[in-house]
Amino acid sequence: MGQQVPGIQDRTAGSGEVALLEEWQQGGKWFTYEGHAIFSRMAGRGEPLVLMHGFPTASWDWSRIWPMLVQNHNVLALDMLGFGFSDKPREHAYSIEDQADLMQGLLEGLGLGSVHIFAHDYGCSVAQELLAREQEGGLPFQIASVCFLNGALFPEVHNPLMIQKLLRSPLGGLLSRALTRRSFERSFLKLFGSKHLPSQQDMDNFWSLLTYNNGRGILHHLIQFMEERRCHRHRWVSALQNARQPMRLISGTADPVSGAAMAQRYQEMIPDADVVQLRNVGHYPHFESPWEVFGAYREFRKRR
Repeated sequence: MGQQVPGIQDRTAGSGEVALLEEWQQGGKWFTYEGHAIFSRMAGRGEPLVLMHGFPTASWDWSRIWPMLVQNHNVLALDMLGFGFSDKPREHAYSIEDQADLMQGLLEGLGLGSVHIFAHDYGCSVAQELLAREQEGGLPFQIASVCFLNGALFPEVHNPLMIQKLLRSPLGGLLSRALTRRSFERSFLKLFGSKHLPSQQDMDNFWSLLTYNNGRGILHHLIQFMEERRCHRHRWVSALQNARQPMRLISGTADPVSGAAMAQRYQEMIPDADVVQLRNVGHYPHFESPWEVFGAYREFRKRR
């Protein structure tokens, strides 16, 4: 199901293996959610670990840390509706709550009684919504732990890029459809630490995922999650403050959008906050420095 993408190579940092975007796609499966095809991958053994990706990318963001995680976890990742290899309906009312429904439905369908969550960026908001539902008695499974990576957990200290602000403006639809590879690359590269910039091949992969199934045309719809974060701020921050399970924030401090200021706010707002800060790492820690992130995550799980 779905078109094939060019097999662009990307050498996985520190592993000596070569990950192909085409192989990532071929290693996955599609399932149906409300009539839409959703791309997913599952591998490994151990306790269930759910990976939630960010905006505007996809589950492939996790490809560099994936081989490490599957050694001791049954890892599940999907491209949320509107992202990556999943369907991207033009007129859909995209929302964090809808993506949480998607996640909840999948995990319930798999019959999982307990899951660990590892979330990045957009996925952090989905995780916050699921935490809120659990606290309200609305989940059919338990969340055993949550680890966050560079997300706008507190919208008051979120610092969006100019292109993100424009996508939310009345010009968003025009900008979304007219987005060029060059303008995307110029903005996207600002998110990375100077020592961990993606290669040209990496950028080819990110662009392929963004434009798959005419994905440019819906960016202005997807990005409305920034307004949701403000509207649901009390509910989602309360979910963090009232969480009973272990939580950790792993923060790339060179991230201009949700880096050092977000980590500081987390420490101010969350009781007994557990924060690991990675110097010279930007908005995509799991892609930029997978071994550092894996080490921090492994240590977090051992402390439970």
